[in-house]
Amino acid sequence: MVARRPQFDEVNVLISEADWAWPDAVRRIFQPRGVNLLMAESVDQFITIIERKRIHTTIVDMDSEKSNGLATIKIIRMEYPLLPCILLASEATQDILCKALELDVFGVIDKPVDMAVLQQVLNRLFQKKYNNDVFAL
Repeated sequence: MVARRPQFDEVNVLISEADWAWPDAVRRIFQPRGVNLLMAESVDQFITIIERKRIHTTIVDMDSEKSNGLATIKIIRMEYPLLPCILLASEATQDILCKALELDVFGVIDKPVDMAVLQQVLNRLFQKKYNNDVFAL
């Protein structure tokens, strides 16, 4: 059975900006699929971008120096409760996992991020939420 692929004008994924190679690595997954990668440095930028553009998912870094990942997701949830979020964490403790579950985070991925795992999580998310196979392996 072939998955349906609803047509979007564009697919937009919003991620935390980082000082490490993260944005470049993610770009390699997204560009061949025609997915737009947008970056935010702060909670304010996350909200501003979400208000101005249709965002299909966010990927938030728990360890960002400029904003705490769980706090960012909590603020996003206040205005956009159905927006799927993925959390990156260098140490996914039981406490972080419980808080992520409370905030209805779609997935928590350990850092350093294995790009194959990220692609699998994105594929599951887009299949479940949008019935779209843009991230199919």
